[in-house]
Amino acid sequence: MMTTANMLLIAFFLSGALSLCPKWSNLFMTTPQKMEALTGSCLQIPCNFWARYRNDFDDSETFGVWIKSGPEFGINQNNVIFNSSRIFNTYLMRIVGNLKQKNCTTLFSKLLPKYSDNYFFRIEKWPFRETALCDPLQITVKDSPPSPKLIISGDLKEKESVTITCSASTPCPLSPPKLTWNLKQDSLNNMEENPDKTFMTKIQEQITVTDKHDGYNITCSATYPVNEGKEVKTAEETQTLRVSYASQNPLVSDSPSDLTTQRVNLTCSSRANPPVSSFTWFKFGVVVYITVKILGIVMLYSTLIIFECWLRSRCCHKQVKDAVESEYVYQMIEV
Repeated sequence: MMTTANMLLIAFFLSGALSLCPKWSNLFMTTPQKMEALTGSCLQIPCNFWARYRNDFDDSETFGVWIKSGPEFGINQNNVIFNSSRIFNTYLMRIVGNLKQKNCTTLFSKLLPKYSDNYFFRIEKWPFRETALCDPLQITVKDSPPSPKLIISGDLKEKESVTITCSASTPCPLSPPKLTWNLKQDSLNNMEENPDKTFMTKIQEQITVTDKHDGYNITCSATYPVNEGKEVKTAEETQTLRVSYASQNPLVSDSPSDLTTQRVNLTCSSRANPPVSSFTWFKFGVVVYITVKILGIVMLYSTLIIFECWLRSRCCHKQVKDAVESEYVYQMIEV
């Protein structure tokens, strides 16, 4: 026979007013509002609960119950898919938390797409029997895993150091994904706990970017084991690096434009990011030619002057020497 409380509960649920928690609700659950899982894998549901008018759960045995689709209990027994007081249950679930410590963390195994639904948690501890009406958990089971996330921390400028991180959600910590990428072989996979008590797996690498990294595609793959490791499902993410760098290797090319006047078109190009907006031309060839020519003429005249001075000095010295020697010979003859 349906009680007045059950009728009120059904009316409340059908009204779609779950966001407006009823004043007579006594049990509350802390868990992510939405969780995604992979077909053939498991889902660990982080869960804690508390009661409005009861804090002691140690004096007698406490049982946890999971209800599918709606919060009603005792009306449609098919919706009660797990009860820790039973040996056999409809779904393969196991409470791994300690209910006496108000920890209702649950491991949901061998998931199928038909398990996608809303779930409610309930505590059975005589005489305390309450359902967390205000805290439904929406579980979505998909055949394909979500793509990993690529995050680049740092300034993508030439010669700057950046940290590249690839992370993937890990709904089943017992069978985490294996992350690989084209930055480095056999990168160390680390599993970390998120603030909401869910898990993620990530790999990380630090590099110093150069102009050669501009346009480089980083691809990260996440491989999830399913069906107890007999199969795997893979998802990947690709991101292109856009590195800012100064002008590299300017190149000047020419092409004939007018054979009559012997004019040519000069084209200047250079690699840079952002691209070079303008170029400045200098007539380096003419300046060098004139400079070299002037230096050559100066050096030539300088050489001639030095040689002429040296030659005159030599001739004058020779004449003085010859005159002295002649006078000496003449005096000797007289003697």
